[in-house]
Amino acid sequence: MDTQLRRDVRWLKIYALCSTAAFAVLALSAFQRPSASKKTKFDEIDVERINVVEKDGKLRMIISNRDRSSGPIAYGKPFGYAGGNRPGIIFFNDEGTENGGLTFSGKREADGKYSSTVHMSFDQYNEDQVIVLQYADENGRQRKGLQIADRADVPILELVKQQEALQKMPNGPAKDSAMKRFMEPRPGEPLFAQRVYVGRDPSKTALVLLSDKMGHPRLRLSVDSLGKASLDFLDAEGKVTRSIGEQQ
Repeated sequence: MDTQLRRDVRWLKIYALCSTAAFAVLALSAFQRPSASKKTKFDEIDVERINVVEKDGKLRMIISNRDRSSGPIAYGKPFGYAGGNRPGIIFFNDEGTENGGLTFSGKREADGKYSSTVHMSFDQYNEDQVIVLQYADENGRQRKGLQIADRADVPILELVKQQEALQKMPNGPAKDSAMKRFMEPRPGEPLFAQRVYVGRDPSKTALVLLSDKMGHPRLRLSVDSLGKASLDFLDAEGKVTRSIGEQQ
């Protein structure tokens, strides 16, 4: 009987050991990182920021509140101004450089004044925005429309570097002269030139404005707040050279 009892106890220990090991494997597998193909479903989630990245860690999109929003990023590195002021969505290209986004804000101050903005833009490669869809409102003074622009072929990091150098210069004629040179066309084109605007301006005029490559308005189609329609042709200095419909 003693021999049989010892044999039974030994098998019981082996069984207990195997059971414990199997349970440990199952428990650990439950906490393993899910495979790339596995999806997790949420009915509702509260989050301050989401970074969408490629497998190599490059940013493709940031969704965030105001405080956790990013400043400008080029090639994965921040530059220019700090973050914390752009709630919304920021897009990034294959190189980890910002190339557009959707931002929004709006509130009423203690004195009753309010402001509201919704801004969606798309950037030229390695530069700043060239297509903008925007609504801006300052106490009822509204501008809303679509803007299409040209930019000189100058990398944005180079422009920021030049701007920072200018800001460090002491005020005076030398700084004024350097600032003037900075704003001059290069090569033969301004740093920024609005070419097309379609929208409604603060005077409540519906407007289509076409400009030359220097950003000078050359054709203006408008209907004002009283319903008067006109088609104006302008020279490079902004003088109306011909107008259709002004007598109606």
